[in-house]
Amino acid sequence: MKKFTAPELKSVLLKDSVMAPRQKNCYAATIPQCIKQTIDTGRIQAFALNWKEGMPNRPHIFWDSDVAKVLEGMAYALALNPDPALEKIYDEWVDLICSAQQPDGYLNVYFTVVKPEERFKHLSYAHELYCAGHLIEAAVAGYQALGKTKLLDCLCRYADYLCSVFGFEEGKRRGWPGHEEIELALAKLYRLTKKEEYRKLLQYFINDRGTEPNYYEEVEKDPAPRKYAQADVPVREQTAGTGHAVRQIYLCCGMADLAEIDQDESLLAVCERLHDHIVSKQMYLTGGIGSYFFQEKFSVDYDLSNGGLMYAESCAAMGFALFAIRMFNITGNTKYLDTVERCIYNGILSGISLDGNKFFYTNYLEVDENLKPSVVSKERQPWFNCSCCPTSFSRFLPQLGKFIYSVNDEENEITLNIPVSNHATLNLNSKNVKIDIEGNYPYDGKIIIKIVSESEFSLKCRIPGWCRKWNAKLNGEAITNLHIVRQWNAGDVLELNLDMPAEWIYANPRVTTNTGRIAIMRGPVVYALEEIDQTGPVRELILDTKEPLEVIQNHCDLPEGTPVIKGKAVRETFAGEELYHTNPPEYTETEFYAVPYALWQNRGATNMAVWIRRK
Repeated sequence: MKKFTAPELKSVLLKDSVMAPRQKNCYAATIPQCIKQTIDTGRIQAFALNWKEGMPNRPHIFWDSDVAKVLEGMAYALALNPDPALEKIYDEWVDLICSAQQPDGYLNVYFTVVKPEERFKHLSYAHELYCAGHLIEAAVAGYQALGKTKLLDCLCRYADYLCSVFGFEEGKRRGWPGHEEIELALAKLYRLTKKEEYRKLLQYFINDRGTEPNYYEEVEKDPAPRKYAQADVPVREQTAGTGHAVRQIYLCCGMADLAEIDQDESLLAVCERLHDHIVSKQMYLTGGIGSYFFQEKFSVDYDLSNGGLMYAESCAAMGFALFAIRMFNITGNTKYLDTVERCIYNGILSGISLDGNKFFYTNYLEVDENLKPSVVSKERQPWFNCSCCPTSFSRFLPQLGKFIYSVNDEENEITLNIPVSNHATLNLNSKNVKIDIEGNYPYDGKIIIKIVSESEFSLKCRIPGWCRKWNAKLNGEAITNLHIVRQWNAGDVLELNLDMPAEWIYANPRVTTNTGRIAIMRGPVVYALEEIDQTGPVRELILDTKEPLEVIQNHCDLPEGTPVIKGKAVRETFAGEELYHTNPPEYTETEFYAVPYALWQNRGATNMAVWIRRK
């Protein structure tokens, strides 16, 4: 197994036109919005443990996780942009959370003040261990990003208590989290503390899950969660994305972490199998996963409807990117970076407005007010009763810089994963390697990589899976190998040009919802047609695939420099208003404009589609 690691949070300063503004607006708007909502809804105050029956703001089973994710986001934001006012809020929240810990180490608001008699009795649906996982992640983040130990000490006590409750050993009980998350959190805690009990508990939650007798049926007397909660078979027998999409992908993260920690090739092979199956049969063009809104779950292979009751939750796309970057760092296989990039530039960034304070829970690939079931939203919302997605953005966006590079001390190697404009100071074998990258990726394939500090190391630049033609020069001389091992001098320049035409994308015929339809991509960016830019309804358009696609700039009132794709189409209409007609429809030539899917619905409510009928 490879041993790549992500760079330290503060090592990469983003300067590009896509990620950097999103990260900036996260600090300015997303995190403040989440803090306000967390206070206004009573989520953080619940840790005071003063709620009584009959009072408003009854704590919910997942409230702890919302608070934890916002706290984690605050830690990252403070590391990147110190702010005394924000740090004061952070410290107050930590104090309040720690004050809620019980004498035995237990820490959960709902099962302390609402249903204390039901502790660990409803693991299949009560989010108890899920909340513990997010609190642990927040604690690790607070220590690694800020050097703060109070929350970490508190959550280590909680983890110690969990280790005393669950496991294979005599005197301990069986039990699996219905909503996985604690698995990857325990991996983080083990790597930080090296405490063997945390690794053993992680092993237990992974290896016992789905075995017989089935815990959910045997103990909780509820067979429903078996497949929904990835517990119908042992995890090493899983072959496809199953059940609730976010739960599945968090389980995959924990499995990948354990595979790396234990150097377990057999478990790693399961992770690869699951990734490849999801990508080839269960993933939307945008990187979204989970195609069935009911129970927010995976459906059967190739069932990828574009609107109505589809799902593609923002949290699921973020989780998929986190799983894929783990897999790259373990294996070095760049197919996982293709997944990371597809998710970030499409299925993730579509879930949050450009100004950072409104969100999509479900990321539809088609919205039409004339085909509007109750679940369809044409506009992002400032909050949800189940606000896992807004709070996930608060912690995901500050970490974008950790996806850009990976570092391997053993092989003295740096990989450039996503070539966005940035300034990086990377620690490689206790040396600081400084790199500047200029360009307008992902909107342009011309990338300038400047080495700022002198050092000997291996630099590997990824050629994305979508790129079929490229060229490169090192200090003005053409090169054909982008795995470069040399003594680098300050001032060395590597020029990389990735051919980035706008292209037509066809779906596998088994995806019957896209029969006769076509989509557009340019580089890693998926495009969509918003009705606001067309001469008529999107549903009436038929794209002419024989005509060339033109890339234009500064159109459609989008951020400056955003490429918009222009092409030829015809509009199909009936001459009359009859529902059915013996006369053929009429066709009118027109033009169409397509914008990056991640930017749709930033100019007002409008109909939209990614997959359009083709001529």
